[in-house]
Amino acid sequence: MLGAIAGDIIGSVYEGKKAWLHERRVAFAPLFDPEARFTDDTVLTVAVADSILHGGDLVELLKQYARAYPAAGYGGTFVAWAASDSREPYYSWGNGSAMRVSPVGFAYGMLDEVLVRARWSAEVTHNHPEGIKGAEAVAAAIFLARTGHTKSDIGAFIERKFGYDLSASIEEIRPKYRFDVSCQGSVPQAILAFLDSSDFESAVRLAVSLGGDTDTIACIAGGIAQAFYGGVPGSIREQALARLDDRLRGMVEAFEARYQPNA
Repeated sequence: MLGAIAGDIIGSVYEGKKAWLHERRVAFAPLFDPEARFTDDTVLTVAVADSILHGGDLVELLKQYARAYPAAGYGGTFVAWAASDSREPYYSWGNGSAMRVSPVGFAYGMLDEVLVRARWSAEVTHNHPEGIKGAEAVAAAIFLARTGHTKSDIGAFIERKFGYDLSASIEEIRPKYRFDVSCQGSVPQAILAFLDSSDFESAVRLAVSLGGDTDTIACIAGGIAQAFYGGVPGSIREQALARLDDRLRGMVEAFEARYQPNA
């Protein structure tokens, strides 16, 4: 899941920046801007990993992590839910379900189980069909990527199972792409960034180059790319871990020790 976290951190400085809408460069430098930091994508990804590792109640863990990191940049509806006593989901179709699901794709050994657990991770908040579909699609892509399937296999499965259109390239969609926090408006684009990539770094760069919700698109693409390319390059890994605090870093390392021993 560190690939997702690295994508989140790298993309964090470009989200919502009007100037980036005019640049949208793939070869931006440095890869890690000095101001890059983890956001809610990372915090809630770690919460899901914590629940998988320790069997904790996911609703309570999402609320606990959100309260522990209140300035991470959550959506308004999630903030209200996390601060409340409610355990009921709020029918969201936003990409929050897809951004936090990467641990599911790494933790389970059968595709059917991955899909069930992806739904579980989504529907505690994002119980809209599109919110669930986005999480399932990302988790499935990660599972297929880490179990030896080709990009053609992965793309075909995602189109057939979830109905996402993956026929365009990043180059084709970039000029007209705009900020979109829905699953249906960001998950296919993140998957395309992976499909068009040549290595981990290029997947993240392509995702960021779209503009829009850059941290989340890069988070999703980074998780899939990590699974497909066999890990996160050493220098990127070091820089991503260095930007986490001890609590988050410790949970990432514990998850990797159990589910990604060669990460």
